Amino acid sequence: MTEAGGSKGQRRRESILLLMKQQGRITISEIVSKFNCSEATARRDLEQMEGNYPVIRTIGGALYDGLGTVRELPFAVKEELSILEKERIAGLAATHIVEGDVIGLSGGTTNFLLAKQLKLRKGITVVTNAVNIAMELGGSDIQVVVIGGIMRHNSFELCGPLGEGMIAQLHITKMFIGIDGISAEGGITSYSEQEAGTLKALMGRSQAVYAVFDHTKRNRNSLFSLAELSQLHAVITDAPIEGELGEQLQAHGVQVYVTE
Repeated sequence: MTEAGGSKGQRRRESILLLMKQQGRITISEIVSKFNCSEATARRDLEQMEGNYPVIRTIGGALYDGLGTVRELPFAVKEELSILEKERIAGLAATHIVEGDVIGLSGGTTNFLLAKQLKLRKGITVVTNAVNIAMELGGSDIQVVVIGGIMRHNSFELCGPLGEGMIAQLHITKMFIGIDGISAEGGITSYSEQEAGTLKALMGRSQAVYAVFDHTKRNRNSLFSLAELSQLHAVITDAPIEGELGEQLQAHGVQVYVTE
């Protein structure tokens, strides 16, 4: 049954937001209990709130993100940001891929641009959990392996335990991972708990992990950790990395590749 004018649903979502501001997070079961609604309604509320409020979905609930952590943007918005820099980063990343490689591509605009550059290649297998990347490579000579899961609408990435059994059977040569933040103290981080779990599993099956990011992601921490800097083989970015972050990358033997 549709809520009249959406007013009842909107009042409930505003009340959920107020509760999240007070306690920092909320679970699906709390929403069901406190607001006398179904679990499906609670999940739809959180999904809608994630697009309109500083809310981050987690497994089984959500966190309030209005106190200084970096905010996630929808893919369509991110695609328009720093597009030239991201195209150059993608171009440089493509030079590290050779025939016979099994490439892992996480979601994100830079990896989507990398997929575009790989479309004419042959003898490459791409493993990805991003629906838009898989679709972009459709019709090419590249073999595409898609990891299953539940799709996050902000990133088109498939996440969750459905794909974990499949990932455990894979052997990836080079994993290219788009990140939401990188810092000396926090390593590489993600907005999404669901994405973080899937990406950790993919990195665990990879011989070498490359982080691809533009300068706006530096010295920033998102909510969930993906890996320590020491777990990276290389980073590919658009400007030299200086300061503590650069020093830590060097100390861990992480190669830094910078676009011209």
